[in-house]
Amino acid sequence: MRHIYSVSLKWWGSERAVFGGLVWILIASSLVPMPLVQGWVMFVSVFCFVATTTLLVLYIIGAHGGEASWVTLDAAYHCTAALFYLSASVLEALATIQMYEGFTYRQYHENISAVVFSYVATLLYVAHAVFSLIRWKSS
Repeated sequence: MRHIYSVSLKWWGSERAVFGGLVWILIASSLVPMPLVQGWVMFVSVFCFVATTTLLVLYIIGAHGGEASWVTLDAAYHCTAALFYLSASVLEALATIQMYEGFTYRQYHENISAVVFSYVATLLYVAHAVFSLIRWKSS
């Protein structure tokens, strides 16, 4: 059972990186109605994209060496990333709801796409955090 969690968690990194990268690109290309909110969303997406990619590469090359501290780091990071992405998703949805006046249809839809992909990334991070916590508890 432990091996199944290990293998499934290894491949989930690529999906989170793809959706996180899409959020990053969509936020960077969208019009900024609320700079502070957009700045937080951009920080979260870039930070999680870089950190997840780094952890994935380290995991693939075997830098963890099967140590218990790696499992703790993995669980702590993904719980934090899930909370960050949840806050970013909620704030981006709020900013999108408030941009009904003075923005074009295209700009509004870019922000809607960013919200959708942000929530998908949040869901993936939450699922990974749950599996990481199960693995951490069993180690």
